[in-house]
Amino acid sequence: MAQLHHHISETQVIILAGGLGTRLRSAVPDLPKCMAPVNGKPFIAYIIDNFLQKGIQQFILSLGYKHESITDFIQQAYPQINIQFVIEKEPLGTGGAIRLACEAATSKQVIATNGDTMFKVNVNALLQQHISENADCSLSLKPLKNFNRFGVVELDNEHRITSFKEKQQYAEGLINGGVYAIDVQSFLQTQLPEKFSFEKDYLEAFYSAKKMIGFIDDAYFIDIGIPEDFQQAQIDFASN
Repeated sequence: MAQLHHHISETQVIILAGGLGTRLRSAVPDLPKCMAPVNGKPFIAYIIDNFLQKGIQQFILSLGYKHESITDFIQQAYPQINIQFVIEKEPLGTGGAIRLACEAATSKQVIATNGDTMFKVNVNALLQQHISENADCSLSLKPLKNFNRFGVVELDNEHRITSFKEKQQYAEGLINGGVYAIDVQSFLQTQLPEKFSFEKDYLEAFYSAKKMIGFIDDAYFIDIGIPEDFQQAQIDFASN
């Protein structure tokens, strides 16, 4: 049971920072999405700062498009922090990008998140539930009301995922908050193509075959890939 006391500081966080800001083109021409400026500071800085506040000390950034802009910024802004870079030579999809980072990981479990969303989930509690349940993958889930921009994740009484529902109008439901705890070995041993979507080709394809559980947290959530949220972020992070 020693593994239960897996310390948060030993856990590596993977941030997917290779995405093109296509939906944000008008707001951020020619930058990776995670570099979109929110009150003059790249969005990825808010993500890193949020994890640092929660005791995370090691990061792996999965980069692709315009990766020099990210590495230059990170090395200047975070010279003291343990941040590794893995760079995809061609777009591998979210799944391929997470796999590339997992191949570089040294921790048994990793936390993974997208560079264009922030969910201030209690990562320590997410990780402890993930380890105690011996899960292959744990998803952080945010309860929402009256929405149509997100699909819904359903759970049974044991927090196991029972279905992924399509985007449509929902009165209420749990949405995928985009912060995952992943068992590295289990993930790397899964038969998956070279390029794949983590959400579609791993989560939605394997949730019944593998042990995938949900961790519900009504914490702050924002997705800057959605233009209205990008505007909202400017207001929300004005004090940071």
